Amino acid sequence: MQHKVLANYFKQVEQAILKCSHAYVEQYTEEIITPERANLRIRIRFEKGHLLEINEAVVVRNGVIVSLDYRYHCQDKHNQLIFRYDNTPHFPGLSSYPHHKHLPDSVIVAGKPHIEGIIDEVMLAMS
Repeated sequence: MQHKVLANYFKQVEQAILKCSHAYVEQYTEEIITPERANLRIRIRFEKGHLLEINEAVVVRNGVIVSLDYRYHCQDKHNQLIFRYDNTPHFPGLSSYPHHKHLPDSVIVAGKPHIEGIIDEVMLAMS
């Protein structure tokens, strides 16, 4: 049986995706590993050709969703990076380590964003 907190989180993610205008979901996979742990893989294609990939490994701890690993990758129709947030531990000099944001020409300090904010950022990038 899936943990209620995990089920609620998936509902929040689905609601955020439903707010995407001019987009369709290429892939949506919820992989339930245990009642408290899951992986989420989503690909959303926007009408201007932008692609947003969401990859998360999450666990419920003390009634709260905790991200074990994440990657939110956005690229344009030419497969050029617009941004990517992740927590891969490869920039130890950043104050937000291991969290960071890749831009086309740099890597900057950034915390883990919420999926709703990521979708808003993609919509802004297309305007």
